[in-house]
Amino acid sequence: MTINLFDDAAWHTLLPLTFTRPVADLRIGILTISQKWEHHLKAEAGFVTAPYLQLKYPTASQANLFINGSVCPDQDLLDAINTLETGAALYTGELLLAYKTDTGAEHRAFRSGDFKQLIHSKDCIRITYPEDIFKFNDLELRKDFKLLTAGKTSVTLSSTNNFLGDEIFAEEGAKAECSTFNSLGGPIYIGANSQVWEGCNIRGSFALCHDSQVKMGAKIYGQTTIGPFSRVGGEINNAVIWGYSSKGHEGYLGNSVMGQWCNIGADSNNSNLKNNYAEVRLWDYTSKSFRKTGLQFCGLVMADHSKCAINTMFNTGTVAGVSANIFGAGFPRNFIPDFAWGGAHGFEVYSLDKMFETATKVCARRNLEFDQVEKDILTHIFTETKIHRHF
Repeated sequence: MTINLFDDAAWHTLLPLTFTRPVADLRIGILTISQKWEHHLKAEAGFVTAPYLQLKYPTASQANLFINGSVCPDQDLLDAINTLETGAALYTGELLLAYKTDTGAEHRAFRSGDFKQLIHSKDCIRITYPEDIFKFNDLELRKDFKLLTAGKTSVTLSSTNNFLGDEIFAEEGAKAECSTFNSLGGPIYIGANSQVWEGCNIRGSFALCHDSQVKMGAKIYGQTTIGPFSRVGGEINNAVIWGYSSKGHEGYLGNSVMGQWCNIGADSNNSNLKNNYAEVRLWDYTSKSFRKTGLQFCGLVMADHSKCAINTMFNTGTVAGVSANIFGAGFPRNFIPDFAWGGAHGFEVYSLDKMFETATKVCARRNLEFDQVEKDILTHIFTETKIHRHF
């Protein structure tokens, strides 16, 4: 079975995180949204997304089931989609959730008048803004934990560890020594070939995806996900790190989202609460202004390939675009444009040539090639975001 996950207006409101991917490739919980649908439907997913992303994220040409990529599956929604007939479209309010066509029909040809409209009356989790990722991470982590561990037996972790609660699952190859795991407040998932080094204190809900490490003495609070091929240390709370990224040293990261190929320098910190306890605002790419989040706790949103140097201080509600390189004393601005190079003292343009040179080295450390497909995507983003670089 094949399906297609389509982008809607959420692709724009989730920028800069979606500059480099379809919405369904966002990680929330343990899995990406596309992986959740693939697991539940036992299907292979294609994507209907921005044209410049389609080479990396191709459309499944023979799929006749189209699902909104910003929506996370649950049992009620799965039941409704599994009974969807050809020629029918499923809505919640005015939001299109899914539709079924004849095999090979394209999403771009969708016209509501051509479909029988069905209403889904149950609530579902939809990712619309960047802060939704850490806001709903606990709920999705718990769902993914049940999905991934059903009918399976955890490997036995070392007796040098201290375990509180019994909602702890470790995949094959996972290792941990001399650490405390507290699952009384939520499940703890330790992915294949991942490592928790000595002296760590971890509270659920928590997921450490495959081939990642938690360094010695780390303090990790609940509602946190560390994606694959990542390394973390210091203090982390309600944060989602997607993968191939590092926050390997002391410093605080809270109520935050980090994309892929990011690096946080030693002793860097983000604020997640304003001194006056006021509502946090985040930069919005669609309105080109700061948007109210309705949240009192909101930290850092960092897009792919961005990095910061040692002792960087991020103010409450900071957005760093794709491939921003941040350094220097003081608080940089709350919106750091894509391909910006600098800090509180000022910014200049981070040229594509320099960025490509660094990305090539970073990918090579993971035995991956920084290929022309990636270069073309980033070149497109560089051009599209020029309007934000007023320096």
